[in-house]
Amino acid sequence: MDQLKRSLLDAPIIEKNGYHYFVHPISDGVPMLEPELLREIVIRIIRKADLEDVDKIVTPAAMGIHISTAVSLMTDIPLVVIRKRQYGLDGEVALFQETGYSESEMYINDVYEGDRVLVLDDVLSTGGTLKAILGSLEDIGADVVDLVAVIKKVGGENALEDAAYDAKTLINVDVVDEEVVIVDENGDD
Repeated sequence: MDQLKRSLLDAPIIEKNGYHYFVHPISDGVPMLEPELLREIVIRIIRKADLEDVDKIVTPAAMGIHISTAVSLMTDIPLVVIRKRQYGLDGEVALFQETGYSESEMYINDVYEGDRVLVLDDVLSTGGTLKAILGSLEDIGADVVDLVAVIKKVGGENALEDAAYDAKTLINVDVVDEEVVIVDENGDD
């Protein structure tokens, strides 16, 4: 059994405001992230993503950073982190993101019209964060070459279902009776 599947099946489930979600090193930073799990994920992303002619990897803070940093190191593609803090730099673009359990402002720097980007994130659940990011990238005039989330949590409303972008995922899961259930071991293409 691969590391990602095993780690998800062993993930604890917690409830927050009626929303059940798994606690996982990729999405939460706990429990400890083993190097072999991160390595497996990076290799699978590199194999699945369309990386040809990508200028930048774009990821939201905070849990996309470790994955995107590792992919950047392996591909030599620069990394842009969408931050939750405003810096006021020239060209900074604000976006409002809303998920199933939070909402906040985020800020994009260093992405410009004509940039060809790979959007990379840890988990696709409600799609709220990615929808906001994709809308802002579109407003900037960036070309989203590909969109990859490591884990997709199925079963709820997904704001990306009607979007013009198809998210690729490495594995799709659901939470049923307080357990993680693997829905698709290979994710979406």
